[in-house]
Amino acid sequence: MALVGARWGVPRPWLFFCLSPLLLGSAAGCERPLQWPVPYRRFDHRPPADPYCQARYTFCPTGSSIPVMNDKDVFEVYRMQAPVWEFKYGDLLGRLRVMHDAVGFKSWLTGKNYTMEWYEMFQLGNCTFPHLRPDRPAPFWCNQGAACFYEGIDDAHWKENGTLDLVATITGAMFNQMAKWVDYDNRTGIYYETWMVKENPEEQARVWFEAYECSKFVLRLYQKLMDMGAIFKKIQTNYTTLTVFSGEPICLGNETSIFGPQGNKTLAVAIRDFYSLFTPNHSVKEFLTNFWRIFNEMILKRQFYLYYNLEYWFLPVKFPFVKIAYEEIPLPSSKASGLNPPSQRTLSNTTLL
Repeated sequence: MALVGARWGVPRPWLFFCLSPLLLGSAAGCERPLQWPVPYRRFDHRPPADPYCQARYTFCPTGSSIPVMNDKDVFEVYRMQAPVWEFKYGDLLGRLRVMHDAVGFKSWLTGKNYTMEWYEMFQLGNCTFPHLRPDRPAPFWCNQGAACFYEGIDDAHWKENGTLDLVATITGAMFNQMAKWVDYDNRTGIYYETWMVKENPEEQARVWFEAYECSKFVLRLYQKLMDMGAIFKKIQTNYTTLTVFSGEPICLGNETSIFGPQGNKTLAVAIRDFYSLFTPNHSVKEFLTNFWRIFNEMILKRQFYLYYNLEYWFLPVKFPFVKIAYEEIPLPSSKASGLNPPSQRTLSNTTLL
């Protein structure tokens, strides 16, 4: 029996300890050469949201399409960052440096401000873990992320516990080019991916999976603007990353190969049981019970199941298991750096779970 992604030249006892109870069959949904990190899959169109998926907070309630701007206008570009769920918890998550990122624009001709951000359509929990529905054998995912554009910048929201910094200026023509790119990026990059997965905490460690969330959208947008000729200031920019540490992942298959009529029933049960740990708790007792079960699965048994590119992966997790980091990722560099102000450095924060 061959397992896709396994290196059988060197014995790995942990693999048999973790996987032998699952009686894995062939990974029919993963028959292709592996590439690390696994490339994020893009699609030719965005599917309609399933009516079952309901957001507690409406996605992009004041959003609009991106208007065509005057090519001769000039726009200031702002880096914007604030604690996740600040509207509900204030600066609580900001103290852990769990931050949400967005981009702001200000027109010199009209004086109007605009906000652009990319975030989960059905809240973070639904993008990270599935629903287990009694009428369906497979986990049911309410996972889509999308771009949101609207007029105005809520200065107080971004400044009070976060960041509102001018990072570049662009022309109206560049803004219009960017809008076309955002449309493409939004139509083809559909699914939110919470986790980065790495081999170990070292800076140069192998990355197995890249996250795909709000900060990655901002970084892609900055890079696109630089490709069009934007010159960015020299200031330090940090972003939140949620990382799981794992040995080499093993692709298990897709929904059909695992949960379909000819699927692997034992593996299907194992995956459902794992995700059952992350269902919403309704009492303190349920929370404590599930916390112990999560500790048992991830720390003692050292296993985690990841759903990425519509495929399920087994992660043999290892110490330090999970890290929330606020790490520096520089703004795109340019040859005109001599005109930029000196770096304004801040400390990065790391929280190990």
